[in-house]
Amino acid sequence: MVVVDARDKPINIGYQVRYVNTGTIGEVIELKLEDDVGWVRLDKTGLWYVSNLLEVLDEKDLKQKRIYGEDKEVDIDAIKDNALDLENIELNSNVAEGGG
Repeated sequence: MVVVDARDKPINIGYQVRYVNTGTIGEVIELKLEDDVGWVRLDKTGLWYVSNLLEVLDEKDLKQKRIYGEDKEVDIDAIKDNALDLENIELNSNVAEGGG
C-alpha cells in the first residue's frame, strides 16, 4: 500500500506532515487505503485526513521559527486554547451603554 501526499511524495508512519487547508502539523500514526483514497491519521488531533491534502515536511520545515526577533517559541496549543476561551465569553446587552 502506497499513500502519497499532495506532491506525490510517499507518506509513512512516523513522518511529519502538514494539512494544507489549516496548517495543522502532526506525526503520522496510522495509514489506510479505502476505495483508492489514501487516509492518514495524525497524533496531534487523532483525526483522519485525505492524503492528497497533506504535505510531507522535511528538516527545514520542522525548524522552530522565531517571531519578531524575540527569543521565544510560539506555542500553537496555547494560542488555540486562548481562542477557545474568547469564543466562550458571554456578552451582556447592558455592557458599554452610553450615559446621558
